[in-house]
Amino acid sequence: MGTDDILLEVEEKMDSAAEYLRKEFRGIRTGRASAGLVDHIKVDYYGSPTELRQLASIATPDPTLIVIKPFDPGSLKDIEKAIFASNIGITPSNDGKLIRLAVPSLSTERRQQLAAQLKKLSEASRVSIRNVRRDGNKEIDRQEEESLLTEDQAKRAKDEVQKLTDQYEQKVSEILAAKTKEVQEG
Repeated sequence: MGTDDILLEVEEKMDSAAEYLRKEFRGIRTGRASAGLVDHIKVDYYGSPTELRQLASIATPDPTLIVIKPFDPGSLKDIEKAIFASNIGITPSNDGKLIRLAVPSLSTERRQQLAAQLKKLSEASRVSIRNVRRDGNKEIDRQEEESLLTEDQAKRAKDEVQKLTDQYEQKVSEILAAKTKEVQEG
């Protein structure tokens, strides 16, 4: 495993941490309707947990409404049950053909709670990224001790790991800033 392999592995793991954060943020409700709020909800469909996006079309005709139209009308009750169980804080309205979710605007207090939650999730991502940096640097040190890398190669590799760390921490900051802005504007 040369430095290229180490750096590739480090980058893949850091990218995973940023992508995980993005997914987590998608499920956090802002005052604006978004398909991302519900598309990942697992529905018990004929005994198999299936993501809502695979069972229905999800539309947001206006900023305060999510409309869910099941491909199979027989799954309507199961979808409704899954939305109740998901704790997204929105009560579904079922008219027999589709489900409507009226997204209420957020109170100032709730916006502050969400902003704090976003910061906490972001910090967890940063910790993951730093752990990847630590593991990458340990592997570089190990290879240097075993004379698989020269001192110069190890130093360059560690510099690259730090550059990746800075890059992905910046990405986390950008993801946080965008979602915080979305929550505040709601």
